[in-house]
Amino acid sequence: MVGEIDNSTVAKAYARWAPVYDVVFGKVFERGRKSSIAAAERIGGRILDVGIGTGISLMDFARSNCLVGVDYSEAMLRKAHERVREHKLDHVAALAVMDAQRLGFADGYFDVVVAQYVITAVPDPERTLDDFIRVLKPGGELILVNHIGAESGPRRAFELAFAPLARRLGWRPEFPWERLTNWAAKHGGVTLTERRPMPPMGHFSLIRFRKS
Repeated sequence: MVGEIDNSTVAKAYARWAPVYDVVFGKVFERGRKSSIAAAERIGGRILDVGIGTGISLMDFARSNCLVGVDYSEAMLRKAHERVREHKLDHVAALAVMDAQRLGFADGYFDVVVAQYVITAVPDPERTLDDFIRVLKPGGELILVNHIGAESGPRRAFELAFAPLARRLGWRPEFPWERLTNWAAKHGGVTLTERRPMPPMGHFSLIRFRKS
């Protein structure tokens, strides 16, 4: 539902995470991160990485690509700028503070949009997905890595109980798969081409949509 999370909450949460994010989440999310990059590089060209955070993924992209990274958190993005300078990542064309729901790019500008662990952490996931598709070229791909909530059972009960605290940390643990399929059906012009389970424990998915 719209309004479950607000941008101020997200910004404060990720400002707190910025100093320790790579240590806490680097290895945990490594498989999903590298799998999404591999999927993006099968297309290549101009790639937008939304929610670039500390820039940990920038190191894994081949330098033959042209990368643009955006993030809502200035604190996280400062880490990304440091990483670009330190490692001379000249395939990174730009890094910018930007709201994922209102991307400041022209229609059809990118060949690929990658969003790792983003959709559960924005106020309006459907509006965000709409803007991702807007900036994609026809035939381009949207590649998500996302936690998908359980449909039933003990994990579902835990996710619902944990949800109020998780929102203060900046994300939704109970995000249902149906929300993505309903968005795709309503949007039109997009086709689901892959859903693949990702660690830890298959609770995350790599999801690919192609723009018509």
